Amino acid sequence: MSQQPGQVAPAGRKPINIAVDAMGGDYAPREIVKGAVLGARAYNVSILLVGNPEQIQAELGKHDLTGVQYEIIPAADVIEMDEAATAVRKKKEASINVTSRCVRDGLAQGMVAAGSTGAAMASASLYIGRIEGVTRVAIGVLMPSISKPCLLIDAGANADCTPEMMTQFAVMGNVYMHNVHQVASPRVGLLNIGEEEHKGNTLAKSTFEVLKTDSRFRFIGNVEGRDLFKGSVDVAVSDGFSGNIALKSAEGIMRMFKTLLEVEIRKSVKAKLGYLLMKDALQGAGRHADPEERGGALLLGVNGVCVISHGGSRARGIMNAIRVAVESVEADVLGKITHQLQ
Repeated sequence: MSQQPGQVAPAGRKPINIAVDAMGGDYAPREIVKGAVLGARAYNVSILLVGNPEQIQAELGKHDLTGVQYEIIPAADVIEMDEAATAVRKKKEASINVTSRCVRDGLAQGMVAAGSTGAAMASASLYIGRIEGVTRVAIGVLMPSISKPCLLIDAGANADCTPEMMTQFAVMGNVYMHNVHQVASPRVGLLNIGEEEHKGNTLAKSTFEVLKTDSRFRFIGNVEGRDLFKGSVDVAVSDGFSGNIALKSAEGIMRMFKTLLEVEIRKSVKAKLGYLLMKDALQGAGRHADPEERGGALLLGVNGVCVISHGGSRARGIMNAIRVAVESVEADVLGKITHQLQ
């Protein structure tokens, strides 16, 4: 293991360690290590870099490590992006598993993983375990809106759900938005095909009946896909099947719009001049929808802080994923969810 002296945590704040799977993702370990260094410095935390020590050390050598607290935790194996989540059980010493065990064993208060989403979920569930009383873990993704972001939960962890599971998603999402994003009384809605109470399939109708009687959060009724971006709901509860379709559809639309805009700008001098005049505004708007800015999705329901970044994350995305993890640790999201579900 290798270590570098770093900054002292601010007065009154306990030191925070974040474990990072340095071998996961399309651009590992180069971009992961770079992002971890940026995150350690930006958020004044200690980073545990998990993976092949020689490769990690070689990447660290490319950066100014002054004031950066870090430690290298060796891992003998890697789960590739195209491997099934079942590889988690076969490759016990894979970097994602060692990263999860860092949280389980108290070496880190949170973890960041940019590899396979399925592998990260399986590893965290296996080694960290679920919060007592949680039926299923859920992926919470912040969706951009015209005001504060909306948390979509579940965004893909559970294709088949029950009303009980979705009620727990509502509780966890409510705790996160209240404590991390300082929404005084989060508006919790049920993602559906219409606003009317009688709309939806059997699951949606049954879940509506349960959510409307739960006093742990402010349920505002059904919301439609377009409401995620209007700023009219703070937590959108969904089964993982529908939630993932909503998420991927939104990502596709954003990429299409960016591509079409680039094509139109190249068509004429007038369009190019217009772009130059609006460049700052367009880039500012684009940042709200940029996955790299969001950093990653929270795996809520596990007995530790786990942030799953996009497999294609680069350094900025990893740095922001560390921010998401630090915010959740500092707000004690884990403890507050545990209290709400007891």
